Amino acid sequence: MSTSSTVDRAFGAALYDTDDTALDTAASLLAADPAADAELARRGEEFVATAWRRGWQPADVVRIVRRELDDVHVRLAAGLIRAQAAHDRPRGPRWAAQLEDLADQGAAPRTDRFSHATAVLELYRLLLRLPVLEPLEAEAPRHGPRSESRALARIRALLAKAEATGYPQEAEALSAKAQELMARHSVDEALLSAHAPSPDAPGACRIGVEPPYEQVKAVLLDAVADANHCRAVWNEALGFSTVVGFEADLEAVELLYTSLLVQAETAMTKAEAAQRAGGRKRTKTFRQSFLAAYAHRAGTRLRAVAERTAAERAAAGAGAADADLLPVLASREVAVTDRLERMFPETTTTRLRGVDDAAGWTEGTRAAERARVGRRRPLPGR
Repeated sequence: MSTSSTVDRAFGAALYDTDDTALDTAASLLAADPAADAELARRGEEFVATAWRRGWQPADVVRIVRRELDDVHVRLAAGLIRAQAAHDRPRGPRWAAQLEDLADQGAAPRTDRFSHATAVLELYRLLLRLPVLEPLEAEAPRHGPRSESRALARIRALLAKAEATGYPQEAEALSAKAQELMARHSVDEALLSAHAPSPDAPGACRIGVEPPYEQVKAVLLDAVADANHCRAVWNEALGFSTVVGFEADLEAVELLYTSLLVQAETAMTKAEAAQRAGGRKRTKTFRQSFLAAYAHRAGTRLRAVAERTAAERAAAGAGAADADLLPVLASREVAVTDRLERMFPETTTTRLRGVDDAAGWTEGTRAAERARVGRRRPLPGR
């Protein structure tokens, strides 16, 4: 029997059936034929290539595999993606960065042949059933990459320090400086693009919204996106939000959302400890309310500093480029909205659930105040 026939028989028995008996039968066929291993791996690469045609990206596949299956399946998926990439076309810096992230995923441990074949078939079942996603178009060209890299590196460093410090006032100052740099960087990129021979167009990226408390985390991401000239649409079933905006703003949203989430969870842990020390037991509703209040307050302050930075820049500008700032920002907002509506012609709103703990809301608001992003004095040495 040919190796192709072995794989075909195994797939016919297991991939289109969710029954465990069928899975065992298929895994036994593959385990008994070591010569079929190469063909089995090649078919896996084909499943990955099909996922790309359906709009998925490497980080999306790894996220859904981690969400639905186990670590061994994540390692198998990462190996398939790395192998398929050798035969794939270049897909832009963001895609390349996702492939680099997979380097941390080691090879799947090889146990007995039957267990390995079972894990492979479970992974292929999932890949086969991936739905079609809204395609993310090629990334827009970047202007002034050296300047942009320096700005983003400084922002990233400031946010890392804000996450690591145990002093709220220091975290506040670091986060404030980072947001001001983000707003300034966004303005600079907007003006640069507007006067370039080929102005940028808005793009999109997907950002994972992980459990628990996905709904309030999605609200926080939406608030960060809105404050940074982007729009977000949450896909609850698949565990991510699609963020639409210009490239520099998309990078700012990714950085700031991740940092604020870390700061919020750290503050929430401390608030719960204080509540328990006072003899009050806190529950899931406390945490849900805490994060919802944090998202609401942080979003309000983020929008305020972004609007103030743009207005101050426009008022202080002496050149024609600065005088054109507000029309440029308005046109970019229209472009982002148009791209969003083309990608998602039908969206629905969701009522925020489980936000009824007054203490959680109060503590979350206080935490957002401590992480506020308004103007502060320059940090020493900056």
